[in-house]
Amino acid sequence: MKRQKLMEAEENSNSFFDLLSEEIVFSILDFIDPNPLDRKSFSLVCKSFYIMESKHRKALTPLRQKYLERALNRYPNVSHIDLSLCPRVDDSLLTVISDTCKDSLRSIDLSRSRFFSCNGLMSLTLNCKNLVGIDLSNATELRDAAAAAVAEAKNLERLWLGRCKLITDMGVGCIAIGCGRLRLISLKWCLGVTDLGVGLIAVKCKEIRSLDLSYLPITSKCLPSILKLQYLEDLILEGCFRLNHDSLAAVNHVCKSLKTLDMSICKINLGHVGLSSLISSTEGLHQLNIAYGSPFTLDLANRLKSLSMLQSLKLDGCTVRCPALKAIGNWCISLKELSLSKCMGVTDEGLSHVVTKHTELKKLDITCCRKITDVSIAYITSSCSNLTSLRMESCTLVPREAFVLIGHRCLFLEELDVTDNEIDDEGLKSISNCSNLSSLKLGICLNISDDGLALIGMHCSKLKELDLYRSAGISDLGILAIACGCLDLESINISYCTDVTDSSLIPLSKCQRLHTFESRGCLLVTSLGLAAIAVGCKRLTKLDIKKCHNIDDTAMLPLAHFSQNLRQINLSYTSITDVGLLSLVSFSCLQNLTVLHLKGLTLNGLAAALSACGGLRKVKLHATFKSLLSHPLFQNSEARGCAFEWRDKEFQAELDPKCWKLQLEDVVQ
Repeated sequence: MKRQKLMEAEENSNSFFDLLSEEIVFSILDFIDPNPLDRKSFSLVCKSFYIMESKHRKALTPLRQKYLERALNRYPNVSHIDLSLCPRVDDSLLTVISDTCKDSLRSIDLSRSRFFSCNGLMSLTLNCKNLVGIDLSNATELRDAAAAAVAEAKNLERLWLGRCKLITDMGVGCIAIGCGRLRLISLKWCLGVTDLGVGLIAVKCKEIRSLDLSYLPITSKCLPSILKLQYLEDLILEGCFRLNHDSLAAVNHVCKSLKTLDMSICKINLGHVGLSSLISSTEGLHQLNIAYGSPFTLDLANRLKSLSMLQSLKLDGCTVRCPALKAIGNWCISLKELSLSKCMGVTDEGLSHVVTKHTELKKLDITCCRKITDVSIAYITSSCSNLTSLRMESCTLVPREAFVLIGHRCLFLEELDVTDNEIDDEGLKSISNCSNLSSLKLGICLNISDDGLALIGMHCSKLKELDLYRSAGISDLGILAIACGCLDLESINISYCTDVTDSSLIPLSKCQRLHTFESRGCLLVTSLGLAAIAVGCKRLTKLDIKKCHNIDDTAMLPLAHFSQNLRQINLSYTSITDVGLLSLVSFSCLQNLTVLHLKGLTLNGLAAALSACGGLRKVKLHATFKSLLSHPLFQNSEARGCAFEWRDKEFQAELDPKCWKLQLEDVVQ
């Protein structure tokens, strides 16, 4: 039978792929890169591939809402729709979605969309019975009626309501009663929700696993009912300023299931007595975040000793003295992650004691710990050789010799941030031993040169993110080495590397996965180099060419034609005129546009560009245009979901990198 089919296929000159079942073709599609262009190429091979790809696709992320209905007809099996790129979504569009998808739709993201109401949500929840996820974050105009519409989604498991500031306890109560299967709910910045609403969620939604109450005006009255939730694993209380130590001290309910507790920025009225009382009720904690809160004292450190399963501790921005750090070191557990970013009081003595005890650390953040020296680095590298992430921006007392230890001893590093440090080429030579490195930040490192960066390019082939912001010693040779050795590069920042020219951008365009390119202040980069990036890097989504004075209109057409994924661009201080701006916005799907101090930009050109680009969500302009642009233009743009930001900055000349760093140090001191 198979042979007969094969002979018939040969006689009809059909493709061998026609003999494959749908399941096999779907398996092939599962292995294709998620890049939309790759899937589009597959669908254009032949008619059967086109049909197969249509049936296989389960998720849609449309760039414009006007194309959605046609896309839904082509892709009948879509279960997830992401409308976060569509600023204007009205009730009629939600009705189209609900009528077309019906029971196949399982989740929808409206986190960046506006202009829909409770009517559209009601249509969605009534017709799409299998909805399990709805993201309504940033829907600041929705009220309790919209919450009541959401409550009709009886199978809902995940709901995000961040910044829905007009929803009150009444609306949350409707959701609690109607959506008893909720496992995750985010009420962050829902300022109308109090203890009553949170209590209703805790009482009615027994299957809650994750609860985000950040910045709610709640007190500890609702905590007993929350801690009774049998399956609760993640509790976020960030910025809940009304929680105080007296009321927390009375909490006596134990939540054995809780694994993550975030009480960062709970600084007001939160003492260690109340905090330790709450923590003692959650003995199974794996992650604890109390950043930017009360000082981390010796007494609090001793009370945390009972958390026998703790793996991650974040104390960012807290005052931490040496005795408290030593107490952490004396815990019988072994932390996997410790964050001390911007902690006042961290010294070599305390930090050295911690790392010698917690030898299984994977992630360590000591950003802006300005009192530590090479002593700490020696202890860190010798004790924590399995580190995968080390962040140590602005540790200014660490000498250049200490950075050699990092590459010699911490060979498993995947992320390294040494921004604003004394690292030099010898340090980079050592770090090049870290063959798994995927993220490297070398901003404001004035002692490095092309020689050191070339070694990174030769030995760190897995590098995906590279930040060279204001590292003035870098030129074309260093960038060329990165372009040749790190073909999987996704993000690069060469801002204010003033010796970089088009010669290195042309080979950099071979990095086809590049999605973020920042060359702010690169005076020698011209339209030729940018055009090469546009042609070669078709995944480009973010572009910053501010103060690249030699980039003009000739770069905009290839950018518009080849960089179809471009979302955000900064054209300030360039030589682009009306012609270049119009060619860009007419062919692209830009959403964020910044144009300040463009000498060739006229009022008419700007007005035409704003009218032509229907997908804009955010535009940053000089304040002089505010009174000149017509009122109907503003109305039309805002009706499409576009917001304007105005800047009144005068033209600024660029400083020498060393002078700029001296000014920064003066500000810090």
